[in-house]
Amino acid sequence: MLLVSNPLSATALSDLLGISNLSTTLRSLHSLLIIPTSELDPTPIHVLHKSFPDFLTDPGRCTDQQFFIDPSICHTEILLSCLRVMRGGLKRNICQLDDHVLLSEVEDLPGQRAAYIGDALKYACCFWTSHLVRSGRSSSDVQEVDEAINEFFTTCFLFWIEVLSLMEKLDIGVYALNDVQQWYIVVSCAELPIKAY
Repeated sequence: MLLVSNPLSATALSDLLGISNLSTTLRSLHSLLIIPTSELDPTPIHVLHKSFPDFLTDPGRCTDQQFFIDPSICHTEILLSCLRVMRGGLKRNICQLDDHVLLSEVEDLPGQRAAYIGDALKYACCFWTSHLVRSGRSSSDVQEVDEAINEFFTTCFLFWIEVLSLMEKLDIGVYALNDVQQWYIVVSCAELPIKAY
């Protein structure tokens, strides 16, 4: 939750990370986080002060290993969660719209997006590559990420473009593809057996 690119509600965060009992964990963190009183409240969870995540992610300041958060490891985990959410949630004509309809003709498009896409899938579609460029560079991480990206492009790419279009954020796709290309350039320097897209 400290490293997400955009604050999420408890429900969306739980769906994204695949954590079923998140509210129990959050109860003890009210002094550090702004947490809605109800788990079903769509209000995003916020950190009270930026110094909290800064401290936990700095190995020079947070010397207790049980509290230290390694950003590259966490970004890899969030990236893989985003790819898992997209694999499970993306599908053709996700909002069940009429064929060849213009978005300007869709009645209550924001309502359709909320009903059929949801916050966790929206987050995954918009921010997965921001976690990719910050992910770990160990050979096992790179191999796992490469396989997950390969599966994403093989099975979900067009559905991802459709969701970005429905959210009127198609430009994110252009930047995301550039992030993927840059990541492959960086990791290819390690001469690992990866596929370039």
